[in-house]
Amino acid sequence: MSVKLIDEFLADANSRFATVAMVDTNALLRGQMVSAQSLKGILKNGMGMAPPQLALDPTDELLDMPGVTDDKADFHDDPLTVDPSSARLLPWSKPGHNLFVLSNYQGETAAICPRGLFQSVLKRAEEAGFSAKYGLELEYTLFDESHESARAKGYRNLKTATQHKSHDLIIYQAAQSEWYEAVSAMCEPLNINLAKMHEEIGGGFMEACIAAGEGTEPADQLVLLKNFLRVLALRQGRAITFMPRWNEDADSQSIHLHISLKDKQGRPAFFEAGKPYQMSETFRHFIGGLQRYTGDLMLMFLPTVNSYRRFAPGTFAPPGLTWGFENRTTCFRIIGHDAGSLRVENRLPGADTNPYFTVAATLAAGLAGIEQKLEPMEPILGNGFGQVPENLLFPRTMPEAITRFRTSDFAKTCFGARFVESFAATRQSQFDFFSRKVTDAELNRFFDLG
Repeated sequence: MSVKLIDEFLADANSRFATVAMVDTNALLRGQMVSAQSLKGILKNGMGMAPPQLALDPTDELLDMPGVTDDKADFHDDPLTVDPSSARLLPWSKPGHNLFVLSNYQGETAAICPRGLFQSVLKRAEEAGFSAKYGLELEYTLFDESHESARAKGYRNLKTATQHKSHDLIIYQAAQSEWYEAVSAMCEPLNINLAKMHEEIGGGFMEACIAAGEGTEPADQLVLLKNFLRVLALRQGRAITFMPRWNEDADSQSIHLHISLKDKQGRPAFFEAGKPYQMSETFRHFIGGLQRYTGDLMLMFLPTVNSYRRFAPGTFAPPGLTWGFENRTTCFRIIGHDAGSLRVENRLPGADTNPYFTVAATLAAGLAGIEQKLEPMEPILGNGFGQVPENLLFPRTMPEAITRFRTSDFAKTCFGARFVESFAATRQSQFDFFSRKVTDAELNRFFDLG
C-alpha cells in the first residue's frame, strides 16, 4: 500500500510537493518539501542532508560530535535514501501536497542514523532465528497554554488540560472528546495504529498506545505520533510536553515497550506451558540479558538531563533492573497467560527517548541473554521499591550513564564504536551546558544565607 501511494502521487498531474524526512536522535522529524519531479530523482539517487542534523538538541543547539561538529568537520551532505514502504499521507495538507516518506542516512553517517541502527538490530535478531513483535505506550501532558504563554510564565503555574489527577477517569475523557477524536482522525492518514488512549495520573496527563506489530513500523508510528501530537496541539493554540518531569509536583512520564519474540516458524518463543509463569527458557534468558546489559545502555533509554529527574523519591519509576509477573513496581513486568499474549514490558524509558533506541537497546540486550544463556535473578514478589539487589541498580545520574555507555564493550559490539562515541559526546555536551546554569532553587536556598 505504501509503495502504491508513491506511484499514485507521481502519476497524478496535480501532485506538487512531497515531504522527505529523517529522524534525529531526539526523535524529531527533520526534512524538506520536494517537488514531485524532484522526488522521482530522490527515489533513485537519494537526497543530501548534512550529518550535523544528528548533533542538534531539540531547539537546535549544536552539540559536540567528533568529526561532525568539531574543528575537523566540513559540514558536507551525506545521502538520505527513501524507504518507499514508509509512505503515508499528512493529515492536514491538501491532496498533491500530502505525501510523506521516511529516509535513512547512507555513507559514513549511516553508522549514527537512529532508524538505520534499529534496522541493523532487527536484522541481527533475524540472523539469530527470531523476529520481534512489539508495541509502545506513550505518556504526555497537554496544556491549555500556547508555547508563548508558557514561556511568558517561565513555565510555572501552567494550566493543564484537566485540573486533577484522573487515572482512567471517564469524566475527563468525555469532557475532552474533541481532543481524543482529533487524535484519532490525525492518525488515520498517517497509518498510526492506535490501540487505546486514556487519562493518566496527573492533570492533563494522558497516554496513547501503538498496537503491536513487527519490523520498523510500530517504532515509525510512535515517532510520527510524538511529532504530530505536537502539531495538533500547535494548531489548537495549545502545548504538549514529553519531558519526564516538567514540574516537581508532576509524576514522571515514560514510554513503555511491550515485546515478545517469534521463532523462524512464526511460533511464540516466550511461551512454554507448564513452566513457572509459562515462561520458556528463551524468555528467561531474554530477561537475563535485560538484567545484565540494560545498565550499560541507560543513555539510550534516558537521553537528556531531565530524564534523570524521573527517578526522584516518590515517583512511580522503576527502582532497579528487577522483574516480576504482573508487577508494576519492577522494571521488567511479565504480562500474559497464553502463547499469544505473553510478553515483557520494559518500564524504564523516559517519554523523551527515541523509540528506535528504546526498541533497539531492549532487543540487543535480550538477544545477548539468549545467546549467552543468562539466567535472571529471582522475580520480585510484592512491592519492589524496597527489594533491589545492589547488582541490579542502574545509573541514576547522566554523568554515570555517559561513562558507562562510553566504556561499554557490549554497547560498542552491538551498535559500533562510532555511534557510542558520537552519542555519548552529544550527551556530555548537553550535560556540560546545564552544569553551568544556576537554578532558581539554588538562589532561593543559598543567596541570602548560604
